[in-house]
Amino acid sequence: MNHHSATVSHAREILNARFGFSDFRPGQEAVISSLLAGRSAAAIFPTGSGKSLCYQLPALLLPGLTLVVSPLIALMKDQIDVLQARGIAAARLDSSLDEETYRRVMDDLREQRLKLLYVAPERLGNERFLALVAGMRISLLAVDEAHCISAWGHNFRPDYLKLSQAAKDLAVERVLALTATATPAVVKDMAEAFAIASDDVVNTGFYRPNLELRVSPCVDEQRPQMLLERLQARPPGPTIVYVTLQRQAEECAAHLRRSGLSAQAYHAGMAAEERVAVQNAFMSGSLPIICATIAFGMGVDKADIRYVYHYHLAKGFESYQQEIGRAGRDGKSSICELFACADDCTILENFVYGDTPDAKALAGLVNEVLAEDTCDCAIYELSRRYDLRSLVVNTLLTHLELDGWILNEGFYYSDIRFALHQDPEAIIAQYPQRQQGYLQQLFAASSCKKKWWTLNLPQLEASSGHGRAVAMRALEHLQQQRQGELHMAGYRLRLRRTRQPDDLSALADQLSARFLQHEQREIERLHGMLAYAQDSGCRTQHLLAYFGESIPPCGHCDRCREPDIPAPPMPARRSHSIQDIDLAAFPALAACHPQALAQPRQQARFLCGISSPATSGRNGPRGHPLFASCAQVPFAQVLDWCSQQHLPMPEHPA
Repeated sequence: MNHHSATVSHAREILNARFGFSDFRPGQEAVISSLLAGRSAAAIFPTGSGKSLCYQLPALLLPGLTLVVSPLIALMKDQIDVLQARGIAAARLDSSLDEETYRRVMDDLREQRLKLLYVAPERLGNERFLALVAGMRISLLAVDEAHCISAWGHNFRPDYLKLSQAAKDLAVERVLALTATATPAVVKDMAEAFAIASDDVVNTGFYRPNLELRVSPCVDEQRPQMLLERLQARPPGPTIVYVTLQRQAEECAAHLRRSGLSAQAYHAGMAAEERVAVQNAFMSGSLPIICATIAFGMGVDKADIRYVYHYHLAKGFESYQQEIGRAGRDGKSSICELFACADDCTILENFVYGDTPDAKALAGLVNEVLAEDTCDCAIYELSRRYDLRSLVVNTLLTHLELDGWILNEGFYYSDIRFALHQDPEAIIAQYPQRQQGYLQQLFAASSCKKKWWTLNLPQLEASSGHGRAVAMRALEHLQQQRQGELHMAGYRLRLRRTRQPDDLSALADQLSARFLQHEQREIERLHGMLAYAQDSGCRTQHLLAYFGESIPPCGHCDRCREPDIPAPPMPARRSHSIQDIDLAAFPALAACHPQALAQPRQQARFLCGISSPATSGRNGPRGHPLFASCAQVPFAQVLDWCSQQHLPMPEHPA
């Protein structure tokens, strides 16, 4: 028996002893054996089919640390609870930790007591974290939701584009990319980014024979009654009803409760403890029906969900596939029904258009970033100044970096303070002579007020000849030795211009075109859902073809079960006209809020109910009755109306 097969047989022993499973699920063994052989791999498995085991199990067999990148705090928390209950040393670093827990995790990491550490993708751009893990042995980097790396994906996140470089910088030994929704183009992007050989891409296919897909075309007014009839006619079982807006989740749950059913809403606008209580009640079975926005479901591992209703149209096949994938994980028959109403396109399209940056704002931001050789900025300040969501600002900066205009030198803290638990001389005396001199320079470059010392970093760099990283290591060491306490604030980003464009406005136009192209792709995704709803052929076949998988007709969707009954036609799309809405008060409102409502696109976003940093700030106009007054009007029509109003438009700051 060669060394490698012995390792896989060892993995089988651990599978049983530590995880309690008698055998691997499809695809798991192939992924794990690639990793144990020292190669990077990709796992493309449907939702709920055991992707996380593909890194949790190797983490116990590989010598160093397994770093897991996930954008979902809830998922991290749930997985860590389960791992710790099994006696596996796992922890997470995220913004929700209190200072004491954060410090304990950092100590465990330093002392190499952890096998798995979960972090959000942006953590790999954090100087304090990178200084800590630099030089550590990272045997495996597991990238969850890896489709976020692809601009072709439905959920592109700029932080993900930097992960492949971070993996090289940290000398990661192997990478595992995981996703439940990837088209062939997205798989190609993932494999290229992490240098994964095609033989190590394990795709188990997306077909789930126990899911019965159904589509019921309707108009908006029919939905409440349709949902009630379905819930009353079918055997009871755990049920998720997906809606688009937070308000709709509340309305839908209230309607079901009035009809005598036990239902609760779940959405990101609820208080955290309320959300947790609803989720726990649903997981335990005491709450049978949850009416939720897509904020619910990521990482929710409930095997016996019998029904998933899409009360509104999903925004694309990727989302739809992921959401229906939460049904029937126990292998038993489950129904996934879509109430297909073409009117939904208006709100869903408006959200897509709302994320496209205003051309003037984009040009202003590009000018600011490229005006000098270096640019020190805070993302939230840029976000507020140009009224663009942070994600849009990050995406724009990532495009500039990948196109070679700027070098991102990483995030740093502009305000470095520390408190000492002993007298400075007493601390210095405990170190070897070589380090004493540096500590003297560090304290000399710091001023003390009451308890806290503030470090003047440029002064220390000039006096010591050492850079920022050495100062950070010294201060971290003082904290580690319990000789001091470190506090950092003013999270900023340093960008260095690497070349000067000949024509800044041409560059801004080029970037603007890229955002418009992304907008067009998202709209096409949405229209793909409409085409699916109107197709008279096999539903499962249509859905899987999008992911590059071909199957014969499934035999268990509504079209296969009732081939002789013609599919009911989809009612034509209806939308309100802007002429029907009283906007007489809008010019005065826009004049009162020049920062939030200056440009036509800003005005259209506001009227369509899409929040932005300037509208939702402390004195922003979001609370005004006109906010979302045009939510049922197509964005293009609202934008056109705003463009024709010629309201006073102050320039964006240069």
